[in-house]
Amino acid sequence: MSIRSMTGFSRATGTMPDGTPFTWELRSVNGRGLDLRLRLPPGMDALETPLREAAGTRFSRGNITANLSVKREERTPKLVLDQAALDRALALVRELAERMPGAAAPRPEAVLGLPGVLRTEIEVPDEAAEAARRASVMEGFGEALADLATARAAEGARLQVILATLLDEIAALRGQAVAEAARQPEAHRARLSAALAELLDGERRVPEERLAAEVALLAAKSDVREELDRLGAHVEAARALLAEAGPVGRKLEFLTQEFGREANTLGAKSGSLALTRISLELKAAIERLREQAANVE
Repeated sequence: MSIRSMTGFSRATGTMPDGTPFTWELRSVNGRGLDLRLRLPPGMDALETPLREAAGTRFSRGNITANLSVKREERTPKLVLDQAALDRALALVRELAERMPGAAAPRPEAVLGLPGVLRTEIEVPDEAAEAARRASVMEGFGEALADLATARAAEGARLQVILATLLDEIAALRGQAVAEAARQPEAHRARLSAALAELLDGERRVPEERLAAEVALLAAKSDVREELDRLGAHVEAARALLAEAGPVGRKLEFLTQEFGREANTLGAKSGSLALTRISLELKAAIERLREQAANVE
């Protein structure tokens, strides 16, 4: 199993029953939820609801822009003769001829140019044909969704390798932190002994028991075993998520926040420069993990 990315692109073409070609283009980027932005030509608004439902069955997260292009042929408007309007116009011409004997008869094109004599034919929509056109467009959208899912899965496979590598890096840094943390009590003792020796001019006036108690107190304040244990558990939980099927992006993003908390506490409790350096490297690796996890569906 591999995770799925929220990034992808797809294109699908088709032809409506009347021969009109169309093209779907889908682009997907990161998103907190599923946001489908449709760009439809006039006359296709009725498809919005079924298009959103179709996208929701495929994806759970991502900002998806879906653009439908339809190549329609330019048609010259068809003019038809309005017989009633023509009769009224001719009657008016005859009336004028009676009132104006000897006047030249109007030319036919002048009569046809009178308002209402010629009108543009209004096509009555064929509901069955419109339904067939919408069905072909929906079928094309389904193909585009399938191709987008394939693209997001391919990107997810590449993303999984990156995430697994980052988790290995974090696990290795945690191992270094465990080793360094184990040396902290002895380091505290050495630093405390050196400081006392400097203050007391090399004379030994502090009982061994008191020195051991102070070292134990310092070690307790800088004990990071719980943080390192939780960090190790988070690494294993993240690896388990990468092996799951289905959307795991939200869980993975939450885990990266927990990673960050443990790394911050580790740095705050650090009792050595070496452990501080490791905590800084951990923060950098965790930040890269967080950025990549934001791409997971």
